[in-house]
Amino acid sequence: MADEVGRGEGESRGPGADHRVFMVMECLLEKLKVLNYEEELLVKHNMKNLSRHYFVSSPYLASNPGEQFYMFTIIAAWLISLAGRPFTEPQESDEPNATVSNILAELRALGVKVDFPPSKLKSGSGEHVCFVLDRLAEEALKKRRFTFKKPVYPAENTEEESVMEDDAELTLSKVEEDMLVEEADDEEENVMDLEALKLRTTITEAEMSSKPDDILESAVDAEEWNLEVERVLPQLKVTTHTDNKDWRIHVHQMHQHRDGIKSSLKEAKSHLNKLQEDIGKTLEKVSSREKYINSQLEHLTQEYRSAHAKLSEVKENYQQASGTVTEKTRVLAEVSERIELEKVKQEMEERGSSMSDGAPVVRIKQSLTKLKQEILQMDVRTGVVEHMLLQAKIKEKSNMTRDMHATSIPEPAARHFV
Repeated sequence: MADEVGRGEGESRGPGADHRVFMVMECLLEKLKVLNYEEELLVKHNMKNLSRHYFVSSPYLASNPGEQFYMFTIIAAWLISLAGRPFTEPQESDEPNATVSNILAELRALGVKVDFPPSKLKSGSGEHVCFVLDRLAEEALKKRRFTFKKPVYPAENTEEESVMEDDAELTLSKVEEDMLVEEADDEEENVMDLEALKLRTTITEAEMSSKPDDILESAVDAEEWNLEVERVLPQLKVTTHTDNKDWRIHVHQMHQHRDGIKSSLKEAKSHLNKLQEDIGKTLEKVSSREKYINSQLEHLTQEYRSAHAKLSEVKENYQQASGTVTEKTRVLAEVSERIELEKVKQEMEERGSSMSDGAPVVRIKQSLTKLKQEILQMDVRTGVVEHMLLQAKIKEKSNMTRDMHATSIPEPAARHFV
């Protein structure tokens, strides 16, 4: 796997190279299970278990690059720490390039040769991701001194195969022995004992041979004979159990399956041929409709192409203008920063100069003298206003006294007016 990763994409690989990554992923999952990643890692981060082909980039598997990359970084950091090298656990907000570079640096420090760029790991899946995790898992297993041993297979008890005899060599005694064994195994089947039948036939032959050669006449009634035959007929059936291990049965089944496949193939061929014809006709209709639509909408397609070309030109002009505006904005920001800096410098210089000389103290003294003068003037004005107010109050009081004396008239004068 390391040789294949280091070759690059330019060289040709074997036909099974695309599927080898699936085997690497399955081996990686077994190694992670040996390292007990479910309890030490997944439970801690509240993650779900990995599938057999989780880190394999395949169009048949639904993938989430962000989730896969985060899972890859977490597992890689955990394996590096198990390998005996301190490594900070990455976060989702970390820079992907920095995280991948740190992982590859730790992998090189462990003695693993890496010949591919870090950008191959940013997708979170693929043969390079599986390669990195597999090598880190191997280093972690070496640190724990764990090695995979060869499987020990149990010894198989070879059964002695019985020699199959030809059907032409079967004798009546062999059939009778098989029937006796079947009667001992299965008591529910009513099978007639062939040995007793043979003994009975030999006894009757001996009796017949002892009798004189004359015309034999039966004393048994024909109806009773027929009834006895009907009663004994079910017991005269000889049943033989077929052995499933017999190669003849397998050959017969193979012939049956072949005939069934041939018959099914004929029906399937007819349906497939019909389906092919229907698909061909449909494709021809679609192509004709497509040509007709293209001929009808040719002027619209030309207009669309011209409009698309104009749009591309406008986009290019817009990008240029936006670049110019960005540059001007940057220059304006620099100029404004310079102006503000000069203002601050000027203010600092003025404050420094004012702090170094005694001009502020002189100004403060002048302000104090001016303030004292203004206070004196305000006191004079206040005294004048108080004097004027006092005169007004005295005048008002005299007027009120005069009015009171004027309103009080003598009583004789009042009677005279009455």
